[in-house]
Amino acid sequence: KELLRLNFWTDDLPLCQMCGVGTAPNCVYGPDGKGTQSHPNEDGHLRFRGEDGCFLYGVFNGYDGNRVANFASQYLTAELLLGQLNSSHTDGDVQKILTQAFNVVEKSYFETIDDALAEKAHLSNYVLPHSESVSFHQLSPQSQKVQERLKELEQEVSGGATAVVALILNNKLYIANVGTNRALLCKSSSDGQNQVLQINRPHSTDNEDELQRLAALGVDSARVRQAGQIAGQSSTRRLGDYPVKFNYNEIDVLSAAKTSPIIAEPEIHGSHCLDGVTGFLLLMSEGLMNALESAHGPEQANQEIVAMVAAELAQQSSLEAVAQSVVERVKRLHHDVFASGRQRAALCSRHEDMTLLIRTLNYPLADAALTPTQGGRIYPVSVPYSNSQSTSKTSVTLSLVMPSQSTLTNGTNTASTLEEGTPTPGSQSPTATLQSTNTQTQSSSSSSGDGSLFQQRGSQAAQPDETGRVPPYVDFSQFYRLWGSDHSDGHSTQGGLGPQ
Repeated sequence: KELLRLNFWTDDLPLCQMCGVGTAPNCVYGPDGKGTQSHPNEDGHLRFRGEDGCFLYGVFNGYDGNRVANFASQYLTAELLLGQLNSSHTDGDVQKILTQAFNVVEKSYFETIDDALAEKAHLSNYVLPHSESVSFHQLSPQSQKVQERLKELEQEVSGGATAVVALILNNKLYIANVGTNRALLCKSSSDGQNQVLQINRPHSTDNEDELQRLAALGVDSARVRQAGQIAGQSSTRRLGDYPVKFNYNEIDVLSAAKTSPIIAEPEIHGSHCLDGVTGFLLLMSEGLMNALESAHGPEQANQEIVAMVAAELAQQSSLEAVAQSVVERVKRLHHDVFASGRQRAALCSRHEDMTLLIRTLNYPLADAALTPTQGGRIYPVSVPYSNSQSTSKTSVTLSLVMPSQSTLTNGTNTASTLEEGTPTPGSQSPTATLQSTNTQTQSSSSSSGDGSLFQQRGSQAAQPDETGRVPPYVDFSQFYRLWGSDHSDGHSTQGGLGPQ
């Protein structure tokens, strides 16, 4: 009922048209390389435009169900965009409002499960302790019904979500983070460089500040670091998760805590002034980044995802298509590493739900009507997968054209050298380039020459002759002459080299 009411409240809020979202469900690979989904998609997101130049975006990574992620995405929207924010608010005001919104969302969510908690406590009084040797089928019909209902209630009150939320107000960016999702801001400068800034830090069991916070509450932080997880999750801040929040003393690694160590208080970053900024903002679920880092390692993951986005922006005319294409790229890379049998294949046997939200900042999309012959910028977009079992490695860079824009820049610092295929936006070459590392020579095609290989044709299309053929317009004589001088062994080849 609460969610239905919230949906009604937010129905009139317009969706932001300057962003796109891509998603992919979780996947577990079998021995044959085929993937199967192990549970329903648990991620969530929001993307709304409010009044006074206010924009709200969020990505939520749910676990043990999607109830918390769905509730948070609706309730946060109602808490922040129904008159609470306006252009007169200072940075301190905005940060306070964001923090209060997260706290209200979690409190309201727990109120929605009050009835389930009460029923669970009531039924627990009727459950008699029994020996582990007694199976479920040996219980009385009434006891079986109680056990089944208790299992349903336990599922209903469990589960949680992590969240990364972006708010733009007065052309200032604020990031509110709880958990292990990620926010990246890419700024393109006039000299063709892409500056990639990771705005938030993951609240995880290897975050030194979080470990110090837990230690101050009496928790053995060394044990937490060694365990790597708390109640099955690596996050130290979460929305929901009633069993952990209210029964933490029953969890071994948290049993010494003075108060609840797993909190929903967000860490607020900003404001970041967006005046004059050209680039894009990325909000990503933990599943997306984990999949990319499992495939290629964490060192260049931020640069890689930015490179993919820049490459897709150069060829797609829809932000929705850009976001979905990038998610599909990560999904394909992850699967290819698993199928390759390489060293990192063992890390890629499965991935969780993936969500990517892209919000552009004065960054134009490609004009699909333009073709390479009509001019424009060319950006490298992919490097094909190479088999590690091969004795040589060949990398091929393909380029795409996008319309020239004075406000659009793209830098070489977003490119990275990888074994598997990744996009590498970089130098703006006028043509596609083929580079091979397993030969002694390199070749490249260029449109900057004198065009002597191409015979001039009139403005009218050539007409086929009586045999159905058109006159040749590419002269290969120089190619045949060079080939003959390099490969001649003093003996004529059968029929000779040349057009037949």
